[in-house]
Amino acid sequence: MPQDFTNIIGYSAAFLTTVAFAPQAYQSWKTRNLEGISLPMYSLFTCGVALWFFYGLYIHSMPIIIANAITLVLSAIVLGLKIQQVIKK
Repeated sequence: MPQDFTNIIGYSAAFLTTVAFAPQAYQSWKTRNLEGISLPMYSLFTCGVALWFFYGLYIHSMPIIIANAITLVLSAIVLGLKIQQVIKK
């Protein structure tokens, strides 16, 4: 498969998965309502995204690096908000 086509697939997948996650992060930030968010699930998800980010760095894959860097920031925000909510209870 030509490298250009592979990059198009990678960047398209990165864009779609990152954009799909953004509304959840925005809604969580805006409302601070995280009752439906599972702390264990978000902890695992954020760790998984971090590992994908480091994997992307290791293999020098910009689609993986960019998508997971953005998603890592967004998921870390939601995770931080959820942790604050749990601590306040």
